Amino acid sequence: MQIRRVAVVGTGYVGLTTGACLAALGHRVVCADTDRHKVERLRRGEVDILEPRLPELVREGLDSGRLEFIRDTRAAVAAADVVFLCLPTPMGVGGAADLAAVEAVADQIRDELPHGSVVVNKSTVPVGTAARVAALLNRPDVAVVSNPEFLREGYAVRDFLHPDRIVVGAADQDAARRVAGLYAGLDAPLVLTDAAGAELAKYAANFFLAMKLSFANNLATLCEHFGADVDDVLAGIGHDPRIGSAFLRPGPGWGGSCLPKDTHALLTICQESGVDFPLLGATIETNVEHQRRLVERVVAGCTPGDGSLRGVRLAVLGLAFKAGTSDLRDSPALAIARLLKERGAELHAYDPALSETRPDLSDLLILADTPEEALRGARACLVLTEWPEFRDLDWEHIAGLLASPHVYDFRNLLDPDRLRRAGLTCEGIGRTLAMAG
Repeated sequence: MQIRRVAVVGTGYVGLTTGACLAALGHRVVCADTDRHKVERLRRGEVDILEPRLPELVREGLDSGRLEFIRDTRAAVAAADVVFLCLPTPMGVGGAADLAAVEAVADQIRDELPHGSVVVNKSTVPVGTAARVAALLNRPDVAVVSNPEFLREGYAVRDFLHPDRIVVGAADQDAARRVAGLYAGLDAPLVLTDAAGAELAKYAANFFLAMKLSFANNLATLCEHFGADVDDVLAGIGHDPRIGSAFLRPGPGWGGSCLPKDTHALLTICQESGVDFPLLGATIETNVEHQRRLVERVVAGCTPGDGSLRGVRLAVLGLAFKAGTSDLRDSPALAIARLLKERGAELHAYDPALSETRPDLSDLLILADTPEEALRGARACLVLTEWPEFRDLDWEHIAGLLASPHVYDFRNLLDPDRLRRAGLTCEGIGRTLAMAG
């Protein structure tokens, strides 16, 4: 493998993982970020992102001298062979991806890029962005390549170093091979394509995963109607290699930093291009409707029938969009909490990943320091994030804390029989209700 000088612009989730892992592979990496406080902390090896192995890789890169953090973006790219753009592309007006950060950096680095260098779009961007960046740079001697990331939060380092596939797209296939060479030694299929193909592959992957989750939640509703157990049904189809078991799990809806914005961006792309893709719109609407339906179940179980939760105290266990992360971006737990708040509920919540960061959620709920604090006096308990420690709580003790014996396990995490023996009802998704007895 040829050692490259790499610049990574942006030290968010994708940028920091990319920089630390490329340094671990032997490359010399400079990461640039405009946030002075973040850069100072990273220089000390302090990582705020909750991600296994990432802090260790950052410290190893610093100690080896292969990883550096600076604030000057122009200086970072001035000596680089390859420049990765790892910038936020949030949902903009109408659902389209907001490329303001990507375009601003392209303008900033135009004159600093070395002759013959390669600029890589690592961020999730709409089809045509590589061509757009190339036009903004207006540097015929600099190639623009699309190399989308396929990182799962909680598994990002593992996914980078042990990828399912590496997708690289560019009009200049020599430049694409140079970028692919950065990953030499990793055992993964390599897909070389054009930029549009690589850009679309990322959106298509996230749409397909969202579709599987919406399917699982709709199937759970059907199972409830017929008295079947959704876990058994999903096991019955998930063993089929044509279907697969990944992302076939019911829950409180899908969310996180990628699926919502990427599905909406792809829908916008379809609408703007005149391509009818009804399955995409149905996947999004199914997710929204599923969350509304779960809230209606809570309302029906906790009110006399007037539809209001005014003055009703509810306990929420889990706020992060999934276990193993502190990420609250588009968290389905927060989406359900907001719907409950709109009905007048008084929400007390606990999440083990937020005990130190203490985000300000005071407009929505009261953040407790312990599960017991959140549960005491609640009319019902809702499990909305699949933290393993919730399974191991002392539910016999909790039964004495709750004002009513209702548990809504919207992750199908808990043992219904154990809760029943503790004197609690446990209502999951796609499962027969376990009554106290």
